[in-house]
Amino acid sequence: MLNQVRYFQAVVRLGSFTEAAEECHISQSAISQQIKALEQELGVQLFVRMNRKFELTPAGEYFYKKSLVIVADYDRLVQDVIRISRKDHAELRIGYLKSYAGQAIQTAVAHFSEKYPDVNVYIVSGSHEDLYDALRAEKVDLVMSDQRRAFSDEYVNCSLAYVNCCIEIASRNPISVLETVSSGDLKNTPCILVASTSQQKTEAGYYSDIFGFHGDFLFADSIDEARLMVVQNNGFMPIDEVAEPFGNTTTRRIPLCRRERPITQHYCAFWKTDNSGYYVEEFAQILKSTFSQKE
Repeated sequence: MLNQVRYFQAVVRLGSFTEAAEECHISQSAISQQIKALEQELGVQLFVRMNRKFELTPAGEYFYKKSLVIVADYDRLVQDVIRISRKDHAELRIGYLKSYAGQAIQTAVAHFSEKYPDVNVYIVSGSHEDLYDALRAEKVDLVMSDQRRAFSDEYVNCSLAYVNCCIEIASRNPISVLETVSSGDLKNTPCILVASTSQQKTEAGYYSDIFGFHGDFLFADSIDEARLMVVQNNGFMPIDEVAEPFGNTTTRRIPLCRRERPITQHYCAFWKTDNSGYYVEEFAQILKSTFSQKE
């Protein structure tokens, strides 16, 4: 029956039994017979035939629209089954932003693993550029990162949340008494960024151009290392409001503003359009739901 549905879709899409037969590599009489068999199987008339022309019946129009979704889902199912068979098991490779200090990614992985215990989840972290390169090279299936480029049709771009940006700074720093801060307030205080050696210049350029930080930059390999530098009053660290608090009184978190308006960070999940499998889409929805609960 599936082949009959595909023949039916080809006739409707091309508006011609002859062209549909050529596309499907069968004779015109054969494709007509297959569609008649489909109508008999369904017990309804799909076409109203008028000499060499035809029109869809209301039932035919409804069947055509619904069949497109069903056939697409079936094709995706077959792709997923083949992918799983070739690897002997299902797996999902996730990349997330190294400087992200919230719990959404961990919570989403926990919920996903509970729902799909047979899927092996592999997780890597990196800078925005590291993740972008890994996604292009198909080393990961999905990444959670901040948006720094215009959306591309080559990728599915799932918006997760807009979150307000803050800084973390030592409580003993005079700036810590402010209710909000701007980049101008921080011009004489070093900015501490989480970045690998190869990405330090790129990250500094981004925070300089987008956030307006024009002082010195210091670098750490991890959030924990960056926070220890903050505690020592070496500088401030850009962070967002969903990040887990440090858990003591040695630092203070202050909203970051521009012209008295909060600066926001746009987090998204990205994956390649031609790698939009069931597990990828399911994890993205779980992650989006997790972010919504954190807001």
